[in-house]
Amino acid sequence: MTRRRVTATTVLLVLAGVLYSAWVAEFFLDTGLDPAHSFLSELDAADQPYRHFFSTADAITGVLLIAAAGLGSVLDRRALTTTGWIAIAVFGAATIADSQLPIECVAENDPSCPVEPSGLFPQLHHVHALTSTIAVFAVFTAMVAFTVAAFRYRTLPLLRTLGLAVLILTSTATLWLMIADNLPGSYGLGIAQRIQVSGMSLYLVVLGCSVLGRRPALTG
Repeated sequence: MTRRRVTATTVLLVLAGVLYSAWVAEFFLDTGLDPAHSFLSELDAADQPYRHFFSTADAITGVLLIAAAGLGSVLDRRALTTTGWIAIAVFGAATIADSQLPIECVAENDPSCPVEPSGLFPQLHHVHALTSTIAVFAVFTAMVAFTVAAFRYRTLPLLRTLGLAVLILTSTATLWLMIADNLPGSYGLGIAQRIQVSGMSLYLVVLGCSVLGRRPALTG
């Protein structure tokens, strides 16, 4: 039963990581958005032609993450891993909310779309910003919790190498995004966010593989 649960958790996490990368389809679809300067949330804005594709991918990702968290939480009940699984579940719930609460329009393509006086993209002033912020905070909590657990408990060895590298890369992209967002001009905000989200997706895959190759101590 434990082996089946481990396998199921791995499959769910890997599938979630792949689906969370559905945004790469923008390179094959005529979205009308510039990847270097647009936010990923603009892909599933209410007025975008492919919003159902991207929002459905996010919704399924969220469901998979919640299921993975439910299964994974019984594999190791220690504080750090429990924190990690709870954070994964919150990330999943927030991702579902993201898909159901899109921004209304994209100012770049719609002259009638309101732009805040600050000059920031309208999604930064939308409820979608709240769900996105919760999602990012939750996934970083999970990434940090699982990585620290891998070192402290001497389990999930893949997280001590590849997982740590992905965490550093994702954190760097997030820092780039936060600094650039408060400066005049774009500074490749779209690129920074895409690297950030790619890191989150990759971490889910690495976490899934780590669970599959976990040491027996995790079942204790």
